[in-house]
Amino acid sequence: QVRLVESGGGLVQAGGSLRLSCAASGGALDRYAMGWFRQLPGKDREFIAGIAWHGITQYSKSAEGRFTITGDSVKNTVQLQMDALKPADTAVYFCAASPMLSDLVGISRTEYWGQGTQVTVSS
Repeated sequence: QVRLVESGGGLVQAGGSLRLSCAASGGALDRYAMGWFRQLPGKDREFIAGIAWHGITQYSKSAEGRFTITGDSVKNTVQLQMDALKPADTAVYFCAASPMLSDLVGISRTEYWGQGTQVTVSS
């Protein structure tokens, strides 16, 4: 059974940085895309960033220029470096995996989800 476990969330002041990590286990995910979503209070879950197994990345407009996604397709891990954080970035952040990067962007086709980690940015 595939399991995604996130770590690295927490409380940070506006302008600060956090690094989220996710480790996948329990399946052959070396050719899967992995990525990050977030869900703000009262809002739908939204795509933030994704990385295909061969290294191609895609970002949402809200993440571009401030967040950087990296991954290791051999170790089935993915990280999200978040810089210049704003209070509006406060959300639960979820790791995800799916066969195609387009699956993640399309969210409804995403195959596997982590449990989520809280990120709180104080003003």
